[in-house]
Amino acid sequence: MKRFAMFFALSLCLCALSSPALAQAPGFADAVLGRWDVTVQAANGTTYPSWLEVRLRKENELMASFVGRFGSMRYASKAEYANGQLTVVIPAQYEPAPKELVFTGKLNGETLAGTTTDETGKTIQWTAKRAPSLASAKPVAWGKPIQLFNGKDLTGWKPRNNNNPGCWGVADGLMTNKTPCADLISEQKFTDFKAHIEFQVPKNGNSGVYLRGRYEVQISDGFNQVIDSLRMGAVYGWLKPLVNAAKNPSEWQTLDITLIGRKVTVIFNGQTIIDNETIPGITGGALDSDEAAPGPIMLQGDHTKVMYRKVEITPAK
Repeated sequence: MKRFAMFFALSLCLCALSSPALAQAPGFADAVLGRWDVTVQAANGTTYPSWLEVRLRKENELMASFVGRFGSMRYASKAEYANGQLTVVIPAQYEPAPKELVFTGKLNGETLAGTTTDETGKTIQWTAKRAPSLASAKPVAWGKPIQLFNGKDLTGWKPRNNNNPGCWGVADGLMTNKTPCADLISEQKFTDFKAHIEFQVPKNGNSGVYLRGRYEVQISDGFNQVIDSLRMGAVYGWLKPLVNAAKNPSEWQTLDITLIGRKVTVIFNGQTIIDNETIPGITGGALDSDEAAPGPIMLQGDHTKVMYRKVEITPAK
């Protein structure tokens, strides 16, 4: 009886050692767990940002979420880590092709590096570094307000690209675009700040304000709409407003935004709609994924017409 018990215990141990699932758990993928700021090298020599989070679905299985150069956060249909290689498969969103994005990569020191394919099927490279926590170590003291829009011209601003030159202009004290157009970027960059923005969108209008050039607070015609993380006042795809405070699109509206590290508070037309919540990562359309660096204010101009009469930033000291 003793010999049988010893044999049974030894058999269990051998089964445990030979089982791939048990051999990998726990800690099999610890090196790739967490949030990653991704930079993709396009075939034309330019780069564009993306973002990835890898976490455990259960002890020995992974799940992942992803933000590409367009659109909002989406969940991966597959995430695996085997033989030192991470494979993440993401359904396409606004990408014209392919139907799925496949990112494969391996750790190289403190970075991930690997390949994916573009819309033509060409293999391109990507790298990723761990996203910073951006936790604030001390209370914030505020400096003096800066008027990014002087009410006269576009001094202090530049277009994101030259595809539609001259599409932004100033008339009657208002900064506005005529479509087709491009995003407009402030020449000054900021880390922690408070923003006061006065704007007007037309019916069915769609724009946005990018904080540090990376996190879009959605500006759109939200009048009488159900609140959603893709609609007016949301941090696009991440944070849904608490209430709908939108006015009729023919009226002037105000956004007061405080960004400290990853913590954001949004007051829309005098009502707090996002209260000191954490932004997990970049949003689609971001300028870059270097979350540790200061960044500009970017006004989205490539969708519909939008008008601004005040863009005021109070930076932290």
